[in-house]
Amino acid sequence: MPARQQLRTRPAERASGQRPGAPKIAALGGGQGLSASLSALRRLTTELTAVVTVADDGGSSGRLRAELGVLPPGDLRKALAALCGDDDWGRTWSEVIQQRFTGNGELGGHAVGNLLIVALWEKLGDPVEALNWVGRLLNVQGRVLPMSAVPLDIEAQVRGHDPLRPGEVTAVRGQAAVAVTPGTVQSVRLLPDEPPAVPDAVQAVLEADWVVLGPGSWFTSVLPHLLVPELAKALVETRARRLLTLNLAPQPGETEGFTPQRHLEVIADHAPDLAVDAILVDERAVSGGAFGIADLTGLEQAAKRMGAALVLDRVARADGTPRHDPELLAAAYDRIFRTHGRIGPWR
Repeated sequence: MPARQQLRTRPAERASGQRPGAPKIAALGGGQGLSASLSALRRLTTELTAVVTVADDGGSSGRLRAELGVLPPGDLRKALAALCGDDDWGRTWSEVIQQRFTGNGELGGHAVGNLLIVALWEKLGDPVEALNWVGRLLNVQGRVLPMSAVPLDIEAQVRGHDPLRPGEVTAVRGQAAVAVTPGTVQSVRLLPDEPPAVPDAVQAVLEADWVVLGPGSWFTSVLPHLLVPELAKALVETRARRLLTLNLAPQPGETEGFTPQRHLEVIADHAPDLAVDAILVDERAVSGGAFGIADLTGLEQAAKRMGAALVLDRVARADGTPRHDPELLAAAYDRIFRTHGRIGPWR
């Protein structure tokens, strides 16, 4: 099979309930990137588990985390909203939990869903069971889990964080600060060191047919999963196929100036034992789009070093914004799942 494949998209099959023999998927990430992936994947299967980063320290999530000592609920809320159905019930609840209070009072800026999740955490004392309850209320298609049961911090080594000292490497702590650094992120680590993984998240990775990593903020949403030892071990040992979805554009601050192959090199540097089966890249993004004219030979070589086939497809919205189109992304995922093998009789 050639390393690079030009795949044409076709309309994705809509799932009105579980399709016969649909794959079991574990999707890893956080924020808008994971939401985009989940919006696509729920069109293909209801055997879907989102494993979400818990290092956010900004906005409503940061305030709740600092005041109550809870996990940051924001990325978990976004994942739940993405898994709501397309019927009136699903659309309504998706909008309700994403709704933010206005004004300058204590509730100002808080998302309704964040408060609901935290209320259930306090009542039940079990973050996983509380999220299961929210999922049942919203009638989501799938399950949402935190990657760790303890709040985490991201610490990045950043070159040029201080514009007056462009060659100096300094430690920048906190997801919100790393995301907007004017410098170049060299590496990241989690605090506390070696945090415990949620057992259900590890099990979801081990039992999946496919594990989907990305898209999303590369250093603060995608990489953290590879820095939780039990989860990283499961990603290496699982019999599932592994799919890495590349972003549509470099992210200002976090990956400003990164080429597509640099994104892959960062993954390989942080998780040298991780093998990947397929890497999905939007063909327009690397043919004069947000990444300019990409070095496809270099990109293929970077993918090959990870053991992956490079798949070029059209997955971006037609309006030119760096956002994934759920229908196109679902079609691309479905084609990859069919083309690049499976571990069980789900097809």
